Amino acid sequence: MKYSKLFIMAAMISVLMGCAQKEQTNDKQPITKPQITLTGDRLTPEALWAMGRIGSVKSDIETGLIAYTVSYYSVEENRSTSWIRICNPFEAESQEPRAESGIQVVDEFVGAEPAWFGCSGWLAYMKGGKLYLRRDNDEIEVQGADEIEGFLFSPMRDKVILIKSVKTVQSTADKYPDLPLASGRVVDDLMYKHWDEWVESAPQPFVYELQLEWFGEGERIKSAKLGEGVNLLERTMYECPMRPFGGIEQLAWAPDNKTIAYTCRKKTGLDYAISTNSNIYLYNLETKETRNITEGNDGYDTNPAFSPDGLFIAWQSMERDGYESDQNRLMVMNLETGKKTFLSKAFDSNVDEFAWYDNQMLVFTGCWHATVQLYSIDLQGTIRVLTQGQYDHVLGDVCDDRIYLLRHSMVEANEVYCLQVARGESGEPQNKSWQQLTFENKNIYDQLEPATVVPRWQKTTDGKDMLTWIILPPHFDANKKYPTLLYCEGGPQSPVSQFWSFRWNFSIMAAHDYVIVAPNRRGLPGFGKAWNEQISGDYGGQCMKDYFTAIDEACANLPYVDKDRLGCVGASFGGFSVYWLAGHHDGRFKAFIAHDGIFNMEMQYLETEEKWFANWDMGGSYWDKNNKIAQRTFANSPHKFVDKWDTPILCIHGEKDYRILANQGMAAFDAAKMRGVPAELLIFPDENHWVLKPQNGILWQRTFFHWLHRWIGGIDE
Repeated sequence: MKYSKLFIMAAMISVLMGCAQKEQTNDKQPITKPQITLTGDRLTPEALWAMGRIGSVKSDIETGLIAYTVSYYSVEENRSTSWIRICNPFEAESQEPRAESGIQVVDEFVGAEPAWFGCSGWLAYMKGGKLYLRRDNDEIEVQGADEIEGFLFSPMRDKVILIKSVKTVQSTADKYPDLPLASGRVVDDLMYKHWDEWVESAPQPFVYELQLEWFGEGERIKSAKLGEGVNLLERTMYECPMRPFGGIEQLAWAPDNKTIAYTCRKKTGLDYAISTNSNIYLYNLETKETRNITEGNDGYDTNPAFSPDGLFIAWQSMERDGYESDQNRLMVMNLETGKKTFLSKAFDSNVDEFAWYDNQMLVFTGCWHATVQLYSIDLQGTIRVLTQGQYDHVLGDVCDDRIYLLRHSMVEANEVYCLQVARGESGEPQNKSWQQLTFENKNIYDQLEPATVVPRWQKTTDGKDMLTWIILPPHFDANKKYPTLLYCEGGPQSPVSQFWSFRWNFSIMAAHDYVIVAPNRRGLPGFGKAWNEQISGDYGGQCMKDYFTAIDEACANLPYVDKDRLGCVGASFGGFSVYWLAGHHDGRFKAFIAHDGIFNMEMQYLETEEKWFANWDMGGSYWDKNNKIAQRTFANSPHKFVDKWDTPILCIHGEKDYRILANQGMAAFDAAKMRGVPAELLIFPDENHWVLKPQNGILWQRTFFHWLHRWIGGIDE
């Protein structure tokens, strides 16, 4: 279960960058773009792991250059290398893309996204926990910038914010110096673990003077070092950015170079574990005063950004404390008058990302009807759609009238695109031209017969309209019968949009001759606030009826769906769904696969680290016998229906998953075996809620398809 709506946006960037592995050392050769030749025209796990994974794009307003990150993996060496490529996207006269002329400038790129330094083509980036500036072949290490996790330069380039970890918990060795080899931890409060780590430190922002030495009066930097610095959260245990996936987007410089906006949830321990109430703070560098500008709002307030003229500040905001899947709203505040405006009120979905287009206009991405598009919005709240099509878009950067985006779909991974916009009569941006700038995986796509993705609207049991994606295999023949998979989404409130995953990949499932039925069941954004919120407190209710609607309607109306060879697969909340459906499916399915799913909800309530989610979505504690919503939730725990399990099931889990502990998967496997149900357990001692290591990823794919082939057919690995 992805389980936290807040981290979905940040997680997407992390995953698509390839999650470059920190254990890589300089004595190993960097991994470059492979030249792979397939034996057929279908996607394989090996081809999937050979793909370049583009993670971000940034543009330089002075030179017109762009820098984008891309990661490549070696399955044999079980590691990755990430690169920053710099290229001139357009020739001045021909306006043709020139991404293939990009130069690979950084290997072992790990950490924050690169950023243009804003001075004659100098690029800033991290490598090995250090900060560097580079132009052409000149690479300058910023002296004193060690063991950092992120950076943000001031508008005048005379200061820099560096994110560093500050120790917040005494280790056993600190308490008992005579026991330096003792491995035990003494815990006295909650949030002692988060995502995949034991919490012993907190990221905090330090502001330093930046001292540059130049060669004569030219534009070449001779040296760079840090001057005096101050920690904005001095002598506290608070996080900024917030774990587990917050980044430098949670801080911003005001254009006047005097004020920093930062995101922080000023809570620790139990208070932190049960609350989502974070705020936006303004820190004045001259007076050293801090002001909370979102005081009174109880939910998440994150990701501040000042307008170019400094008169406004915008941020994303959720309204209710403890509800981490609340509607993510775009808020704007007039810094002179203090007036706050819920700007995106007309958009009945989440604002995923945003950026200022000019002083009176912003652009944002959001999911509507299972695709993620780019929109513009003015300060009166008027919204216009700028992109279209069966794609998801990720906002990269805004540079004058060019908007750089990443675009992907269920049949294509991220590539970089540029949207050249024009001004309408009232000054609003309009789509003028659309240009693909990168072609990282063209060599692989050219060898593949793609899957076909078809939207299908279905009537639910309560008379609503539900959009379900039907994914068809390569060389699809409508006269044939195909084994078919019901895909159960995680989150639970993450959309079944046109996402591309390097694990839960619909194209590779289709390449194994499966039809996939992927419904946008109750509890997903993109279909209005009421649709998204219905799932909370109703895990075994309408969302499960929606799953049955999706597969039953497909069996009844799509003649190529073989109703005698159905499988059901999912991860996270999707894994919970698989476990629940295993006890309620009335013989529909012939095989189940659950990854990182909740099996015993009472144990999950106590085991998970982010207690706010369990309190909100489960309705409260299982010991509160007077709470009808909570009692209904726990009465629907999958472990209570094991007596009805009769279908082969594969359980997958990672032992470093602290969101849903691995004992959930082990218990489900044990229950199946003790019931006499055919079962397998794939356990990863070194993986978290995801599977990140290349050889583990290949093992995951092979085990996944072996299991399906054994019980419902399809093409085996």
